[in-house]
Amino acid sequence: MRLKKTVTAPILDWSARFEVLSGQAKNAQLRRFYQGGVVSAMTPVERVQLLAMDIETTGLDAQAHSIVSIGLIPLTLERIHCNQSMYWVLKPSSELVEKSVTFHHITHAEISNAPRFSEVRDALLEAMTGKVMVVHYRNIERGFLDQALRESLGEGIEFPVIDTMQLEARVYRKKLSWLDRLLRRKQASIRLADSRERLNLPAYHAHHALIDALGTAELLQAQIANRYSRATPIGELWS
Repeated sequence: MRLKKTVTAPILDWSARFEVLSGQAKNAQLRRFYQGGVVSAMTPVERVQLLAMDIETTGLDAQAHSIVSIGLIPLTLERIHCNQSMYWVLKPSSELVEKSVTFHHITHAEISNAPRFSEVRDALLEAMTGKVMVVHYRNIERGFLDQALRESLGEGIEFPVIDTMQLEARVYRKKLSWLDRLLRRKQASIRLADSRERLNLPAYHAHHALIDALGTAELLQAQIANRYSRATPIGELWS
């Protein structure tokens, strides 16, 4: 009997990619971001400087909607640096709609005198420089930051992320067996709150960018402690 080969995804070399991007970037601040570099894919996660990030938006389509708040919290596996956190409410380029307000609770009154993304852009890039981002559902942070920078600078951005939702999916999004389907069992939720609950983390108020950044940071620490090793190469976790 011939054994099936296990196919594993290649480890992304973000360090080499940043070298290429630093030579291509036209904007000075974006070029400095890439020149700040990123750790080797073989670096143990315990030695990596991380930055938890959450973005709240006016909708889910980066082409049609825009960022309304950003929360950042630096961390390592040892400590979450809440005293170094950053949080901005922004004036979006697209209109607030009732559905999005019910999620993030940011109202028209709060954004009336808020800065535009372009006013916090440089501080955001500086905070991100040299860090690996930690997010829960990377399509939001990557997609909306890329679009915001394209609108602001005329060029987008690439950066490595550890996606805690993806780490949950590795465990809880496996293909259902015939028995599971017969018994109509559902796959476990990999939303942030449900993922935290499984790992015995406390419940937080959802859809506030800074609180969700904290929740994501804590979730990663718990995921590493329970399912990985502190010596796990960062390349096995990022995308």
